[in-house]
Amino acid sequence: MELRHLRYFVAVAEEGSLTLAAERRLHTAQPSLSRQIRDLEYEVGVPLLSRSAKGIDLTPAGRAFLDHARQAIAEAEAAVEAARRAAKPDKPVFSMGFLTGMEVDWLPVASRILRDELPNIEIRVVSQYSPQLADDLHRGKLDVAFLRAEEKANVEYQKVASEPLVVMLPSDHRLATHDEIDPRELVGEIFIGMSDIAHVLRDVINRYFERVGIQLKPTHVIENFAMAISLVASTRGVCLLPAYAENFLSWSVVSRPLKGEIPTIDLMLGYNTLNTSPLLKLFLARMENHRSEVGD
Repeated sequence: MELRHLRYFVAVAEEGSLTLAAERRLHTAQPSLSRQIRDLEYEVGVPLLSRSAKGIDLTPAGRAFLDHARQAIAEAEAAVEAARRAAKPDKPVFSMGFLTGMEVDWLPVASRILRDELPNIEIRVVSQYSPQLADDLHRGKLDVAFLRAEEKANVEYQKVASEPLVVMLPSDHRLATHDEIDPRELVGEIFIGMSDIAHVLRDVINRYFERVGIQLKPTHVIENFAMAISLVASTRGVCLLPAYAENFLSWSVVSRPLKGEIPTIDLMLGYNTLNTSPLLKLFLARMENHRSEVGD
């Protein structure tokens, strides 16, 4: 069994079609792909896919095989990344990821923590959604990331901050004159909620609404704060976002604190426990000192 067999199988499983997997993902001919899948099933000893007029479905054995196939591919990619880094000992690379928007506050902090090492290392920075950052940590593409806590094998988290959620609303909205907003006053408003990508924030908001005894069904769902702010301005809706999004407000959108017990969301520092980099160990120790100095 070769790694390419696993990649072929995962592509077919995710696309639900041999034709689409061959054309979109693998750029190969369908007959060749079908032959590779048959070879894989022969080696495994059981059917992994069932074929019908509607497309491709996973058999029970295929569903069990899929998670392990993805894990094996991820581990192989992490091994390649580790080898490439080790091949450049003259200038070590330290890769940091930031939940989009968080780099404004946390990149300067991270740079100060590494200031003594900066002349001797290359820092790479990416900005992404939390699920992608967690996946990159798992695959060894990042050393650390500032993100929400996502469940990933070998990825651990340390809390670095806890942010209050605030109400975002049009600057000329009737509630904009309030110093703080009772959540019950949001009932009946156009509400902008979070998609599955921002599921950690969505869950915090839903638990908060349950706690205060209100129901708000989203009219729109979004993936990031920039899209949320745009929809607030264009639809005259309201949404709840972490306070850091206030750094990016336009004149047409304002924020107001919530009245009563305010919901919060944690920002985490994530890293891969299999990463043995001395620079990572140093960074984590200095981040711990930073948290001790500034408090939660």
